[in-house]
Amino acid sequence: MIQKVSLKDGLHLEDYAGLAFLASAVQDLRAAARLLAPKLKGRTVWMVNSTAQGGGVAEMMPRLVGMLRDVGVDCEWLVMGPRDPAFFTLTKRIHNLIHDFGRPGFSAREKALYRSASREAAAELAKLVGPEDILVVHDPQPLGAGAELKRRTGIRSIWRCHIGLDRRSRATDAAWEFLRPHAQAYDHAVFSAAEYIPSYLVGRASVIHPAIDPLSHKNRELSAHKLVGILCNSGMMKNLHPVLTPDWDHRVLRLHRNGRFLPAHEEDGVGLMYRPVITQVSRWDELKGWMPLLEGFLRLKQRYRRKKGPSNRRRHRIEIARLVLAGPDPSAIQDDPEGQKVLAALCRAFRRLKPEDQASVALLSLPMASGKQNHLMVNVIQRCSTVVVQNSLQEGFGLTATEAMWKRVPVLGSSACGLRLQIRDRIDGRLTGNPQDPDEIAETLDDMLANPVQRDLYGRNAQRRVYDRFLVFTQVENWLRRLADTALKPRPSAPTG
Repeated sequence: MIQKVSLKDGLHLEDYAGLAFLASAVQDLRAAARLLAPKLKGRTVWMVNSTAQGGGVAEMMPRLVGMLRDVGVDCEWLVMGPRDPAFFTLTKRIHNLIHDFGRPGFSAREKALYRSASREAAAELAKLVGPEDILVVHDPQPLGAGAELKRRTGIRSIWRCHIGLDRRSRATDAAWEFLRPHAQAYDHAVFSAAEYIPSYLVGRASVIHPAIDPLSHKNRELSAHKLVGILCNSGMMKNLHPVLTPDWDHRVLRLHRNGRFLPAHEEDGVGLMYRPVITQVSRWDELKGWMPLLEGFLRLKQRYRRKKGPSNRRRHRIEIARLVLAGPDPSAIQDDPEGQKVLAALCRAFRRLKPEDQASVALLSLPMASGKQNHLMVNVIQRCSTVVVQNSLQEGFGLTATEAMWKRVPVLGSSACGLRLQIRDRIDGRLTGNPQDPDEIAETLDDMLANPVQRDLYGRNAQRRVYDRFLVFTQVENWLRRLADTALKPRPSAPTG
């Protein structure tokens, strides 16, 4: 159930410090580490989450753990994988309820399942974690396991919750009440926004924003030759000329008009190098607002088809624009059992479209067999996009928006709290007031596509905002402060329960 994740030998702080545009950020982190890292000497920090691939937490973890090690902290990464698949079905429902989606309330069977899986995981954690160590548990899945270990041993512990909602409802209250006895067992909690902190944790919680690694495969700069090579290797573009590297074993699939997922380069391909492209890359989750985005894009197209008069550049841009909806192969994401259903619903919607609308939409399934290759695919898709959209109905933070902002790609976000934290409307990008309103989406996309100078300004402002607030160096420094503070807390002389 509990597995240690081994990190491949990757980049170190010296690699970042050697780049002029990152040197200052590295210098600030090292200065903070000289004061804070000695306070953690002799302790191991154990990071625990529920999956090693497929989500924002799993993507952040290698660099967070690696940089903590770089500044002198003994840090390990563990993944909790319960034996009963129903556990992840339950925790997905908790996730949805926290975002005000789903039926409130939990059965006795569900509560027993959560307790049982948590106790089993806690027993395995107890074999690894020492009495002076610090346990950092991420999100609701392993929350109960960490709480159980805390009760048994009194270990210093932090719960890092990456999800939340800036309003309360019956659904959110039900989820937070379910988690309450487990969350209250920890010494401290960390959230992505102050608005997400439940009332019973006020005074015992703080905020650390998620962050991206600027040199990861998903975010690093790509030369023109490398970008084209990735498009060809991944199957998103035909090899019209020889490329340096061979085709990948696992390639991108696109939903074709016959209703089947086939190689993406077949028929007319994806067109990333040629067309104006509107892109959303996310997990297949109803809360990502896939359907309203699809409908909004189609309405934008329909408006220009109805307009009479000679074609001009603005109209032609809309005529040839393509919507790319891309997400991971859902079978590869262990802790998200709803992914298959959401993708199936999108496939049904696609099959109902008229042929001319089908030609304007590319629904892509990105393989997960290689994390590096998957991240490079996302990188090139975002860099080839005219606008990157994150149309989330609810969003804890939204690192897909952060990634595009770092690449200077203009972003259209929703009014979800996590996106509002990042994007200042009409400064760093655009925000819609209602992500379920296709007409508002269509109007905002039309305005963005019609103003390339404004788009360029959004992109430049967005990159600076990410540099100042949402790079991994700031995140690691904030974690050093939180861990050092937790290390100073006295442990109880005996287990508390």
